[in-house]
Amino acid sequence: MAGPTTAQRGERQQESSGPPPARGLRRRRLRALVILAVLVLLLGAGGTWVLYGSQWLRVRHVSVSGTLVLTPEEVRRAAAVPVGAPMVSIDTGAIEARLRRKLPRIDTVDVVRSWPHGIGLKVIERTPVLLVRKGGNFVEVDDEGVRFATVPQAPKGVPALELSASREGPGAASFRRFGTDRLVRAAVRVAGDLPAQVAQTTRTVQVRSYDAISLQLGDGRTVAWGSDEEGRLKARALTALMKAAPGARYFDVSVPTAPASSGS
Repeated sequence: MAGPTTAQRGERQQESSGPPPARGLRRRRLRALVILAVLVLLLGAGGTWVLYGSQWLRVRHVSVSGTLVLTPEEVRRAAAVPVGAPMVSIDTGAIEARLRRKLPRIDTVDVVRSWPHGIGLKVIERTPVLLVRKGGNFVEVDDEGVRFATVPQAPKGVPALELSASREGPGAASFRRFGTDRLVRAAVRVAGDLPAQVAQTTRTVQVRSYDAISLQLGDGRTVAWGSDEEGRLKARALTALMKAAPGARYFDVSVPTAPASSGS
């Protein structure tokens, strides 16, 4: 049998001179992975420098919105936002906690990043629903019973709270059972349940005991409210009673299913 020709032997040598296809593919994949890893490292280092090392994304101004009694400058000073620091390093939770601690008038605050250079402080202040006299000043109480500020002048339209329950006498048992804070919260709930027309003219909410809360209106009329329970029913009963007896001076809705009025 004749052996391979010279041309055939040349073709076999040419075919066997290169790497197998699988080995070449693995090498190409390895090179691609190395290049990709290098790119990722470069991007990560560049991104870190942009966020922390460059001057491009740093705090330059702090804006304040939502203030009513507080001033924007008071809020900025209490927030103590580090102007000039990298935006990404700002601890918004710590700023919120600091504002609530330093300014009890703040009910809620939202600290937001306004890229590339701003920090926004969105404030909601507490609103007083009752006032407690303290010497010549007034302590403001919000709708959760929180005493949040002392002011020299009473805000208009906010009734005063008279807590006459004591450790002795008829209110002693109520005081021992509920304590001052619980009685204040009861008065707050009553103030929140009042019909709008009555709330506008209420000057004093008086608490003798848990179930003996009364209102003194600006025109001299009196409302016996009872406890803070069934507030909506009592509000509807009082509205109907005042319409039915517009000349009455005393209204009793402590039992809303059997309201009464008297005087003229």
